[in-house]
Amino acid sequence: MSDVHPTRRVVDLLTGAWQAQALHAAAVLDLPDHIHRGRGTTAELADATGCEKDGIERLMRLLTAMGVFTGGNYEGYRLTEVGDLLRTDHARSMRDMAVIYGEEFHRAWGAVVPAVRTGVSGFRHAFGVTLGEHLAADPGAAAGFQRAMNAGNVFFQDVLRAHDFGADRTVVDVAGGGGMLLSTILAAHPDLHGVLLDLPHVVPVADAHLTRELGPGRHLTVAWDVFDSVPGGGDVYLLSRILQDWDDEHCLRLLTSIRRSMPATARLLIVERVIPTDGSALLPLLWDLHLLMAAGGRERTLDGYRSLLDGAGLRLESVTEMSLETSLLTAVPAEENR
Repeated sequence: MSDVHPTRRVVDLLTGAWQAQALHAAAVLDLPDHIHRGRGTTAELADATGCEKDGIERLMRLLTAMGVFTGGNYEGYRLTEVGDLLRTDHARSMRDMAVIYGEEFHRAWGAVVPAVRTGVSGFRHAFGVTLGEHLAADPGAAAGFQRAMNAGNVFFQDVLRAHDFGADRTVVDVAGGGGMLLSTILAAHPDLHGVLLDLPHVVPVADAHLTRELGPGRHLTVAWDVFDSVPGGGDVYLLSRILQDWDDEHCLRLLTSIRRSMPATARLLIVERVIPTDGSALLPLLWDLHLLMAAGGRERTLDGYRSLLDGAGLRLESVTEMSLETSLLTAVPAEENR
């Protein structure tokens, strides 16, 4: 019986992807939305989704055991707090995250062996193009990707607690994506003005989000090559999960670009997962390999981030631990450059 525990552990690890795909199916079939609207029996869900009743019953049985739903076939299924987050209209919906993780990212992870062997992203192996090229060619996919990246980001509120924006006037979000972090900051500080820089196909998504959340007049969205320059005059510059997408050479170019434009009193806030040297945290290690699968990027140790900052004329001032094993690294211009 000595091998029962390790055997079960191997089986649990191997079938983890099956649970992820079941969650993906729930999101694609909009099962949480249907249940929220009162269509909770197997027959009602089969009718609403156009699926075979037997398939829905087996899927719902598994999802209930996973804690996504509660109830049963006869009395009807109900949403748990987990299932509620997969509703399309939930304020913190993670539906788009479940969709892309079960489609594009699932296929990219299918190329994990060639990606590890070659250092070329699993996404390129699976799709023949980079993730960036794929998103640039498909506006719908780009919008879904931005929503997915914003999903579950409970650490955005942590940024507000980690940095005092009270004396700041202008926040520059470098490669700010869909604008969720910037809107969170601006909503909490009505006197702040925001500038968001990103690629041409991303800017309309960010502009729509910021206008919807804040109204007009409090932000500017600009298509911009951030590796060449960024606007000067900001009090705070943001880099939220951007360095993870690039190799050291590109990161150094980006950080140097920001450093050239930063006033001496400005702060650079970097949101990333830091790899612990003792292997104590799992999420940074998972995301580190996922970044190789998705975009050819990587997570880094604290010494790795400090080295990049030093090379760009910046100094790491502080590190604040946030939710979901995420960290806020605050950097300032190095003393000799101030």
